[in-house]
Amino acid sequence: MKVLLDIKDDKASSLLEVLKGLHYVKTIPITDSKALLIKEIKEAVEEMKLIKAGKKQGRNAEDFLNEL
Repeated sequence: MKVLLDIKDDKASSLLEVLKGLHYVKTIPITDSKALLIKEIKEAVEEMKLIKAGKKQGRNAEDFLNEL
């Protein structure tokens, strides 16, 4: 299982030390920009699921491209 945590900078080092002490936990720090990208991709996937389920209205790709 993968978990993304948002921890205040002044508390992160102590929590990372605890996690590193657990042999079954692997920690990989990521940058704020990567965390934001992951969050935005997750939101986009959830939105696509809603559109496929008919709970949200999608928009035409041509209209989207014309906005660019």
